[in-house]
Amino acid sequence: MPSLHNSTPAMAQCYDTPEGVDIRGRYDPEFAAILTRDALAFVAGLQREFRGAVRYAMERRREAQRRYDAGELPRFDPSTRFVREGEWACAPVPPAIADRTVEITGPADPRKMVINALNSGAKVFMADFEDALAPTWENLMRGQVNLRDAVAGTISFRDAARGGRVYKLDERTAKLFVRPRGWHLPEAHVLIDGEPAIGCLVDFGLYFFHSHAAFRAGQGAGFGPFFYLPKMEHSREARIWNGVFERAERVAGIERGSIRATVLVETLPAVFQMDEILHELRDHSAGLNCGRWDYIFSYVKTFRAHPDRLLPDRALVGMAQHFMRSYSHLLIRTCHRRRVHAMGGMAAQIPIKDDAAANEAALELVRGDKLREVRAGHDGTWA
Repeated sequence: MPSLHNSTPAMAQCYDTPEGVDIRGRYDPEFAAILTRDALAFVAGLQREFRGAVRYAMERRREAQRRYDAGELPRFDPSTRFVREGEWACAPVPPAIADRTVEITGPADPRKMVINALNSGAKVFMADFEDALAPTWENLMRGQVNLRDAVAGTISFRDAARGGRVYKLDERTAKLFVRPRGWHLPEAHVLIDGEPAIGCLVDFGLYFFHSHAAFRAGQGAGFGPFFYLPKMEHSREARIWNGVFERAERVAGIERGSIRATVLVETLPAVFQMDEILHELRDHSAGLNCGRWDYIFSYVKTFRAHPDRLLPDRALVGMAQHFMRSYSHLLIRTCHRRRVHAMGGMAAQIPIKDDAAANEAALELVRGDKLREVRAGHDGTWA
């Protein structure tokens, strides 16, 4: 039965949903063009195939944290030593994303920001459904509308506050990557078989369903779509993503290995799994990225019961510290051995409009940070 959503007290509107799917978010005709019956059936298929594996992976995360709380330390897994020591490589990098020297990030909504980011001159724009976007129903659905229109090349925005100025895409734009949410986050507005959908499968599934054909015909040049994958802690989680990609490719009738993804290494346990993560995604990999700020948080969380491993104020923990530098260098070495991109992290400084001296000081910190990454061997960086 279709799920009902009251847009006004006097009139009920409904999304056309397949069996077992219920939409609890507000009805909007623009959102209905995203939440089509076929698109929701695609998302439901992903949920039904992979929810068991996701539940198991999340329980293994909790089990690992219990061991860390009891005094155990993260380590390299002896059972996957053959992966770390083996001579293998990931699939060749698609020509469309061979140059990723400068990447920028931002939320998938507001619409004007997406247009400006794609027109920025950066090589890549990562549109975010994760940390940069509060996961309200309105934000998520507007983000999906924005990305569908961006891939189609039809996105535009009329800014009434600027005298009706119209924003639209330039002839040449940044390559679009999309970051769905992490495995641990549910989507309460979409119920599948009576339970909340896995948030990242909603983010990935709706975007892929509506945009894979146009993306591959356009900026992907026969490949894509392209993704960033956050918050993983173990290669078993990468294995689930690889299965999601393979199912999506089969359903869409596109070549295996079309989808490519860069994994953010932003948890302490994942540092000990970099080879294994790349191995699981070797036909779909676009490298690894140093997610430094979340990595610091993960260090604190992982060692929350270890009083001998306290960190100073976060502002004092930078990439020059030994444990941070070692993390970066291992990522670079691992990626280059496996022939994929080793991406640098985000500089936290932002432009300061009303103070020229402070702005120049902030920009100098960014320049120094990016120069450090270049000298270390990163293939590109977030700015």
